[in-house]
Amino acid sequence: MSDLNVQSPIKNRVGGVFIPVRDIEKARDWYCRILGVSSDGDILFGHLYLLPMDGPVVILDQMPMWGGNVPEGPPTYKTPAFMFQTDDIYASYQFMKNNGVELLTEIQSEKWFVFRDPDGNLLMVCK
Repeated sequence: MSDLNVQSPIKNRVGGVFIPVRDIEKARDWYCRILGVSSDGDILFGHLYLLPMDGPVVILDQMPMWGGNVPEGPPTYKTPAFMFQTDDIYASYQFMKNNGVELLTEIQSEKWFVFRDPDGNLLMVCK
């Protein structure tokens, strides 16, 4: 039974989001191109890359403990777990289309769309 009067040591803040990938170098280059950021950072421990973000960190991870060492790689997101923000949903959609990104939806309610990364993860862009 929980005691709601006890202060939790867990902060109510997201520090980062992990994205499972199969090839850390390929994923780093793809995400950096799509997000328009530098890929100069180091790959950590042979399987992690921290994308330079404005907000909570996005961590690309080959996930050796969670299936990254098997041929098919770690399990992918089958439902968007988070969203990338945009001020212009139409320009973002066209940019992704122009860059050959697999778009899974059209723009919905003039606010969002879903795409698939090269590893099969479903992700979202929202206005």
